[in-house]
Amino acid sequence: MLSADETQASLTGAWRLMLGKVDGLRLLDLSADGFWNSFFAIVVAAPALIVSWVGIANQIGDPDAFVGRFGMLLRLATVDIGSWVLPLIALALVAPRAGIGGRFVHYVVASNWASAITAWLMLPSALIRLFLSSASQVSSLVSLLLFALSMVLTWRMTNATIGKGAAVGTAVFVGMFIASLLVLLGLQMLLGISVPDDVGAQS
Repeated sequence: MLSADETQASLTGAWRLMLGKVDGLRLLDLSADGFWNSFFAIVVAAPALIVSWVGIANQIGDPDAFVGRFGMLLRLATVDIGSWVLPLIALALVAPRAGIGGRFVHYVVASNWASAITAWLMLPSALIRLFLSSASQVSSLVSLLLFALSMVLTWRMTNATIGKGAAVGTAVFVGMFIASLLVLLGLQMLLGISVPDDVGAQS
């Protein structure tokens, strides 16, 4: 487990990259240990993600069956973590052929910590959905705005981390977004999760 100082430095570095500042890389541990430790970001993101999972499970699971809602929560967790990790594995396979093999570790470390920040950035819409179920339109609007902001920040992080110009950075960003979406939809189908449009837009 990382110390609080190491975690804070990593999050600060990722945030600077999300603002397009390349010097954020200096705050990240890009060693082999740093690579694996960056997956601790999933633990950092977990509280915010759990709020989202609970809100969705309450809406699409059986409201009178705790076991059913808990099972749905576990499936939602599997989908989100799978769509976080599996695209990175795919990138590991194609990065050398795409000419970005030398930046793979940089990207994974930065992406993991940036994803933790994004999870917390999306928390307000999840809280609205959890506590104000009657305000679904408000939650959808807030979620859409925060999602758009997170995409801009993630695009900036990708460009700053890959360091090979906007064209290559954008190609990586689009490729990873599509890969994450395909994994997300694939796991939802595999696990039998049917999310209504107004809920799926917020997850």
